Amino acid sequence: MTRTVWLKADGSVGDWESRKRRITAGLEAGVDWVLCDESDVSRVRELGAVSVAAFGDGNGVDVIDTGDAPDATVVGKDSEGDGSVDLPPDLSGSADLSTLRRDEADGAYVHILDDDYEAFAEQAADAAEHTIVVGEDWTIIPLENLIARIGDETELVAGVESAAEAKTAFETLETGADGVLLDSDDPDEIRETVEIRDAAERETLDLQWAEITAVEQVGSADRVCVDTGSLMEGDEGMLVGSMSRGLFFVHAETAESPYVASRPFRVNAGAVHAYARTPGGGTKYLSELGSGDEIQIVDTEGHAREALVGRAKIERRPMFRIEAVVGSDIDDAEGGEPTGDRIETLLQNAETIKVATREGPRAVTELEPGDEVRVYYESTARHFGEAVDERIVEK
Repeated sequence: MTRTVWLKADGSVGDWESRKRRITAGLEAGVDWVLCDESDVSRVRELGAVSVAAFGDGNGVDVIDTGDAPDATVVGKDSEGDGSVDLPPDLSGSADLSTLRRDEADGAYVHILDDDYEAFAEQAADAAEHTIVVGEDWTIIPLENLIARIGDETELVAGVESAAEAKTAFETLETGADGVLLDSDDPDEIRETVEIRDAAERETLDLQWAEITAVEQVGSADRVCVDTGSLMEGDEGMLVGSMSRGLFFVHAETAESPYVASRPFRVNAGAVHAYARTPGGGTKYLSELGSGDEIQIVDTEGHAREALVGRAKIERRPMFRIEAVVGSDIDDAEGGEPTGDRIETLLQNAETIKVATREGPRAVTELEPGDEVRVYYESTARHFGEAVDERIVEK
């Protein structure tokens, strides 16, 4: 599920200078949407690239498409949605709902004042791409009911005033809200909310131990250093391998060395033919990676995040062939031969390239048969980087 952070920046939160400071902080933090008044759309766009939602008047929005039209129009402000106009006894007579059903608005803003407004939000969700629900008191917001009843009909966005409330919204009923509408001027709260969004989207991979069965010097090959636009920690790296079903954890060059300075943005990832894991479970050949692509960074516990590739640096270098077995028990294997599935990769013959072992990072130049290394293994074939139910032999 893709989570979103919306930032409330309409006239109710202050004058334009106040709103501008809030929006600027949101852009710097990386919010997905800014919710403003229709009259501010062009001013928001001048501040930076972000999706812009605008409150309409509940009677359809007449905006000339000159590039200042919002990406989404929202009904509910100063109307039935926020309680400024009473809900009709029969919701079929609702002006806000009629606007949504005529496709004259994309989203609904509903202040949950009681059970009637909860029912109103459910009906709005049938027609709205985005349903924003805000409550007076977080202890009584019927967010659980709405998550359970609305399902996939709409993007459900919960109104929050802090990063802590955003975390609760994303975790409610395990599924959580699809997004949050943050009403805060505090840059730290805005930044932390975005960080919580990112953490909620991250995969946690089940990394396994594989036993090294062979380490041999081979010839030279074109090897790829992947330089990212992010700094990595000492326990982070990338998953790469010659076989798509078994990818080795290769550490980023975060450690100081007698030979070179640390480069915590870099993973010396292997030869051009090798696969690298990308966000969402796909793979790409290292030779395909270039500036602006997304790559997956993983730590030794399997926690994953995304990073942008700044560049891929290809040079000819001497290589090691690293072979390992997943699911092996050499001690119990007949004749000492390992059982399990063999996987392998090519890594540069250099002291600065390290893999994750039970004893910590170890240079490939020091690897020996019997050592155990971290790998990501899945018994799935791949075609153009996508998992397929097909028998493919890799050797």
